[in-house]
Amino acid sequence: MQQASLLSCVFLALAGGAVCALVPSEKERTTSRLWFAEHLAGSIGNLPFSFSYGGTASGVLLPQWKETRSTRRLDARRTQLIRIWTDAQTGLQVRLEAIEYRDDPSVEWVLWFRNTGHKDTPILQTILPLDARFAADQTQACILHHSVGSPATRSDYAPIDTPLPLGAAKRISAAGGRPTGSDMCYFNLDRGENGIILAVGWPGQWAAEFQRDRDASVHITAGQELTHFVLHPDEEVRTPLIALLHWTGDWIRGQNLWRRWMMRYGMPHPNGRLPAPQMTAASSRAYEEMIHADEASQIMFIDRYLAEGFKLDVWWMDAGWYVQEKGWPQTGTWEVDTKRFPHGFKRISDHAHSKGIRILVWFEPERVAADTWLARNHPEWILGGKDGGLLDLGNPEAWHWLVEHIDRLIRENGIDIYRQDFNMDPLPYWRAHDAPDRQGITEIKHVMGFLAFWDELRRRHPGMLIDTCASGGRRLDLETLRRSVPLWRSDYAFEPIGHQCQTYGISLWLPYHGTATVATVDAPYYGGGYTPVDAYAFWSNAAPSLGCGVDMRVKEIDYSTLRKLFADWRRMSAFYYGDYAPLTPYSQADDAWIAWQFHRPDKGDGVVQVFRRPASRESSITLKLRWLDAQAHYAVSTIEHQRIGVFSGRTLMQEGLLVELPNHPQAEVLQYRRLP
Repeated sequence: MQQASLLSCVFLALAGGAVCALVPSEKERTTSRLWFAEHLAGSIGNLPFSFSYGGTASGVLLPQWKETRSTRRLDARRTQLIRIWTDAQTGLQVRLEAIEYRDDPSVEWVLWFRNTGHKDTPILQTILPLDARFAADQTQACILHHSVGSPATRSDYAPIDTPLPLGAAKRISAAGGRPTGSDMCYFNLDRGENGIILAVGWPGQWAAEFQRDRDASVHITAGQELTHFVLHPDEEVRTPLIALLHWTGDWIRGQNLWRRWMMRYGMPHPNGRLPAPQMTAASSRAYEEMIHADEASQIMFIDRYLAEGFKLDVWWMDAGWYVQEKGWPQTGTWEVDTKRFPHGFKRISDHAHSKGIRILVWFEPERVAADTWLARNHPEWILGGKDGGLLDLGNPEAWHWLVEHIDRLIRENGIDIYRQDFNMDPLPYWRAHDAPDRQGITEIKHVMGFLAFWDELRRRHPGMLIDTCASGGRRLDLETLRRSVPLWRSDYAFEPIGHQCQTYGISLWLPYHGTATVATVDAPYYGGGYTPVDAYAFWSNAAPSLGCGVDMRVKEIDYSTLRKLFADWRRMSAFYYGDYAPLTPYSQADDAWIAWQFHRPDKGDGVVQVFRRPASRESSITLKLRWLDAQAHYAVSTIEHQRIGVFSGRTLMQEGLLVELPNHPQAEVLQYRRLP
């Protein structure tokens, strides 16, 4: 792993780059259209996928099978192509569903396999929805930009740059069946002046390989890690989704084309809108666990936040509200504990709604503990049986029960945000359940059931937001994120440098994510002590969705400072959906500075977040901004409206903005706007 090594070497050339439009260029769109025409709509010899069937490669079989194709306009920007190949002998049907984006240099596709015959198919194996070569210049270095996932360490979302010289190979995969527990499943193949961004949409065990061949081309394969199975009559399964985006210029431009594509097509839009930046709040950590919480305490905490002048968007009710005997990890009885909540959550949600606050409630339906309702009453639904394990979402009876049960809880309790956690690795359960001729099937059926479950909840509750959590950010693949947002991006919580680095890395890929800040830290839970309100810690944890876990019973907390910080964050949060660029190298060092920029080209303004860390000896840094108009002038101030000065765009991009922070540690948020 070469964490950020090449990023540190090349970022200076990028950070001070000239103004460039981030609207896709005609060259980029043309490249994407030609790629679609050649590889997805073209001849069988150029198809970007492969598999083996009965021991014979798909490239040999498909030309012999009957093919039909059709197209339909999904909307003004997207056209879908469907190609179906059918084996007359066995009845296997292979369906390619591909989408071409007219205004974006991007395509996506997924494969479906269906047995239309009357007996089991031969073995399908080594299914690779992506198996393609991408040209590269022998004189040009190739760099693969990718990122750590969320293993709950200080390195969560750290950018990684892997050189791909001639003959080099790199394999990257999920771990334990949760797609982003070890590595993110998003990649940027940088070929110098152009490249491609690739995403694997699969909330399961995926793998990808990158091979730089001697002819300089890069051979990329990606898909579900293990596939070796027969299909029963009338059985249908799917592959991971593959998304591909072409870019020109520099790789940071590519990342921002991707961010914009994610905002249009890779994120949920409840009620037709992107999720807004939001302040979430919960009671203190001991109460947040909900072990001792009750109806009165939740209403009391809401009122205390409001009494102190905080404008809450969301009230967060986390694990432990349900019937249990052994604490919050004992999941599997999904009924509200009426001893503590005699009216369910209805009085809490009604009270919150009357104040303009939505409520979020935590669930974890896939993990089932022993001695719970599910384990006792339906062990046949559990991979692990009565002793507990994984709820099998590929089981139709279990799926239908879960949909109806969770839907009822949402409706009866007035839940606005459905939060689903996943604190276990499913891969051992999936693979242990597979017969030798059905390897990979349990995983596929679970993934299909999981996505269909969320799709049905969203159909029934079109304005509801889903929050994805899996021990933090371990399930952030594209298919999951099309249906949800990660409001708790990592279980590595609160530590300032770690969270500065998380924002730096995750913002390259995901425009919307969340975490929390605290005014006081509960010592037994976090090993901390009690800390006062601190601006450096606050801004280190700032994110588009920002939670607050203050023990509002403590009257001595500096609420005035906390209110001011959240008010400043409200002003700053308007920029999170802008274009993003790192302004310093990535570093976890205590003596480093770190900074980045969010820019709104339509408004000609932006923000710079900059941090001087505790051991830094330098009291100033010069930051070269991006995307400004060299001929225009910009007024620069702090987020608190303290004037810094007026500078030309040329000066800010070429010479840079001098930032002086006398204290260490210290954080600053600077705002700039183009003058008329």
